[in-house]
Amino acid sequence: MGDVNEVLIIGSGPAGLTAAIYAARAGLDPLVIEGYGAGGQLMNTTDVENYPGFPDGVEGPEMMQLFRRQAERFGTRFITADVTRIDFAEHPFRVWVGDDEHAGDAVIVSTGASAKWLGLPGEQRMMGRGVSACATCDGFFFKDKPVVVVGGGDTAMEEALFLTRMCESVTVVHRRDGFRASSIMAQRVLANPTITVRWNAVVEDVEGDQVVTGVKVRDVDTGAESVIPAAAMFVAIGHQPNTALFEGVLDMDAEGYLSTRSGTTRTNVAGVFACGDVQDTVYRQAVTAAGTGCMAAIDAERWLEARGAGAPDHVGAGAPAD
Repeated sequence: MGDVNEVLIIGSGPAGLTAAIYAARAGLDPLVIEGYGAGGQLMNTTDVENYPGFPDGVEGPEMMQLFRRQAERFGTRFITADVTRIDFAEHPFRVWVGDDEHAGDAVIVSTGASAKWLGLPGEQRMMGRGVSACATCDGFFFKDKPVVVVGGGDTAMEEALFLTRMCESVTVVHRRDGFRASSIMAQRVLANPTITVRWNAVVEDVEGDQVVTGVKVRDVDTGAESVIPAAAMFVAIGHQPNTALFEGVLDMDAEGYLSTRSGTTRTNVAGVFACGDVQDTVYRQAVTAAGTGCMAAIDAERWLEARGAGAPDHVGAGAPAD
C-alpha cells in the first residue's frame, strides 16, 4: 500500500467535483478517481439553463470543465480511470484502479446514476437534439411544441405533467393498457386535457435529422406503425444507480440506491459518505447533487477531525440510530 490519502472521491459529476472543491479548500488534499465517464450525465446535456450563476445558460460539458478547473485550483488530484475493486472492511479504506491500489482515510462515493434508455437506433444520435431523460432539465426548450413521454411509472407521470406547463401537447406512450404508476399520479395524467395516452404501443425509432420531428410507434396488438409528430422525446423509464461496485458492502434500497442517514451523507460504514444521484431517488438535479457534494465534504472533514482527536474508529457503524 502506498501513501494514504485523507479523502478519496469516487466519481466526478457535480456532486463529486463539489465535494472535491470543499475538501481541497479544507486542506484535505483529495484524490478524485473520476472514471472514464468523467463529468457524469451533464456531459450529454447540450444546454443547462437552470443552474444558478449562468444567466445565459451553459453547455453541460463546459460547466463540468469549470467545476473541474475550480477543484484543480485548490489542489485536487485526478485519476482518469474506473475503480475496479474496493475494500471498506478495515481502515484505511482501499480502492483499486486495475492493479494500482489507493488508500484513503475517508471515502466519498459520487458515482451517480445512469438513465435507462430504449436502445433505439436514433436514440443516441439525437441525444441533446430532442431526445432527453429529464423534462426538468430540457422541457423549456420545447415550449409551445408537441412532445412525447415514454413510460408508465410515476416518473413518466411527473414528466408528462411538468411538460404540460410549457408544451403544446404531451403524448404518453406506454406498452401496456394500464399505468403502473400510483393511482393518484395516473388519474392526474388521465384528467389533464393536454395529455394524450397511446396505450399498448412501443417506440420503434426517433425521426429527424438535426432535430427530432417525430416518434415512430408500433401497436403491440395489431403491429401497425405510425408516427407521432413531436419536437422531443422524453424517456422516463427510470434510472439505474451506479452501485454494482458496492454491493454487499454499503447498504442500498431495493432499487440499488445507496442509503444514507437522514440529513447527512453518512453510509452504514463510518468514514464512507455518499452524495449526488447515487443516493438521490427524488430530485436528480445538478444543483441538488452539488449541494450533497458540499455536505459530503463537510461530513468527511468533521469525521476525520473527530477521529484524529481520539474518537473510536467504528468502521461498519456509519449510520447509528438517532
